[in-house]
Amino acid sequence: MSHRLLPSSAESCSSVHVDRLKGKCANVHGFIGAEKELWQLLLRLFHRKSFPQKSNSYFEDQLSKTYIQVDMMKEALEKLQLNVVEMKDENATLDGGDVLFTGREFFVGLSKRTNQRGAEILADTFKDYAVSTVPVVEALHLKSFCSMAGPNLIAIGSSESAQKALKIMQQMSDHRYDKLTVPDDTAANCLYLNIPNKGHVLLHRTPEEYPESAKVYEKLKDHMLIPVSHSEMEKVDGLLTCCSILINKKVDS
Repeated sequence: MSHRLLPSSAESCSSVHVDRLKGKCANVHGFIGAEKELWQLLLRLFHRKSFPQKSNSYFEDQLSKTYIQVDMMKEALEKLQLNVVEMKDENATLDGGDVLFTGREFFVGLSKRTNQRGAEILADTFKDYAVSTVPVVEALHLKSFCSMAGPNLIAIGSSESAQKALKIMQQMSDHRYDKLTVPDDTAANCLYLNIPNKGHVLLHRTPEEYPESAKVYEKLKDHMLIPVSHSEMEKVDGLLTCCSILINKKVDS
């Protein structure tokens, strides 16, 4: 069942919510060389000494440890002077791939990686926004078949499960959204940016990967369209929104 959640008093309010990463989340294998480079980049970013040369198994083991991911992400956000909220309820799970923020409200997919308690904590954190839950079936996440393609535009896949989820979102919301239906569910995961002096910018999958869906995106004449090849990350369930975190903050000159 879908639900419209009301905030309780369980959690404090903040402008930024960081999901507590669970150790049971899938580990990324097969990209050890890239992981080494990423590891060294993170070390330089946080002004730490480089690690000595280690074997592939060392990096694979270290990068799979939850505390490294959580601590480094938290540190990066705090350096940007953002408020950070941690989920302290060990029974709560909330994956960013299940959280769709429209600018007006939140839709939270209830999936194998997100449960009702996680959605409740999100509602407690963002008390000024409506939070509605949407059951996710036949997909890893809610955003495996939908995302925001504009300020009032939801990109949605054509599968039966995707269309059913969209219908639930429409029923739960007090606002009427425009929709952009693409043939491929995975291609419905796009990344919308509202950039000063650039306007509407949309990153979407390439015509080589999803030709029919790319044709649909090309009809958005008021968007700056940027096709992005993402097939390798897709092999490990990584989509465009999975690899991004958008921060509404001016860059210091």
